[in-house]
Amino acid sequence: MAVTKKPLIRYKILDACFKNPYKNFTKELLLDAVNDKLLDLFDDETQCVKLRQLQDDIAFMKSAEGWGIELADIKDGKKRIYRYEDLDYSINNAPLNEVEMDQFQSAIQVLSQFEGMPQFEGIQEIIAKLKTDLKVSTNEKPFIGFDRSQDLKGIEYFSTLYNAVQNKTTLEITYKDFKTEEPYTYIFHPHYLKEYNNRWFLFGFHPESYKWDWNVAIDRIVSVRPIVIPFVVNETIDWQEYFSDMIGVSKGVNAVLENVELHFNQLTGKYMENKSIHETQKHKWLDEFTLELKIKVMPNYELERLILSYGESVKVIEPQHLKDRIKERLLKGLDNY
Repeated sequence: MAVTKKPLIRYKILDACFKNPYKNFTKELLLDAVNDKLLDLFDDETQCVKLRQLQDDIAFMKSAEGWGIELADIKDGKKRIYRYEDLDYSINNAPLNEVEMDQFQSAIQVLSQFEGMPQFEGIQEIIAKLKTDLKVSTNEKPFIGFDRSQDLKGIEYFSTLYNAVQNKTTLEITYKDFKTEEPYTYIFHPHYLKEYNNRWFLFGFHPESYKWDWNVAIDRIVSVRPIVIPFVVNETIDWQEYFSDMIGVSKGVNAVLENVELHFNQLTGKYMENKSIHETQKHKWLDEFTLELKIKVMPNYELERLILSYGESVKVIEPQHLKDRIKERLLKGLDNY
């Protein structure tokens, strides 16, 4: 079967229907759901499909060449209900099938043509990651390792969150943070996804608090689902500028930009010459033993953690309140010993 962009879109629509426990999808309702979504996406009735195509799509998803999905045997009178046997299953979480493998291989070939061009800086790493993941999927032993967590909690929600940001879809999120004993549920308007330190964070508008930069850690999400509530578009925050003012993802209520000066010893200083911790970084050697490094950021928790990670190799010179804070945390750590 020749698979183009639109069949893949149909498979994803069907996938969302199959894992929906709140609606009984017969073939007729599945056909309506698929065609309604295709009309929303393309505004073109010629993109709609007939029942025969829908049956072929389901058969492909059930096949070994597809994802080998398992549908429950549920009846509503004489009509069959189409729903996953395991409602936690999704084709987004399944191993790559032959179609996806072919598409990835083709994509890598196209991307490889742009290697070395200045406007595609960093594409080499993307290509290497894709090739490595494909080798894992085809049982070939990888020969390169990336800094990533194989068991990243909450990553199963990434596709839903990505689509919600892209399609401006309001979400209902059930969340369990570190401070509460029980999960709680709220409405959220997602605007931006951000990765930091092998964790993903979702930023957006939280109507209850009227905060435009509400922060959702993906690994703390218990459940998430799209809901039919008018989406509140972000017209307040430039996210590129927002994150350029800090390290990490935490911004204090009264945070202001400050000049941060750090001194590194000789050995670590040679390392820091080639490792930028922020885009505003400037450094120079004060003598053969001390590297002066300056950045302009809003001091936050992540900056403190970064400084502490260098242990005895670094000293905070300014601002004074950050110097005092690091000293206080080092002394508290010393009490553990």
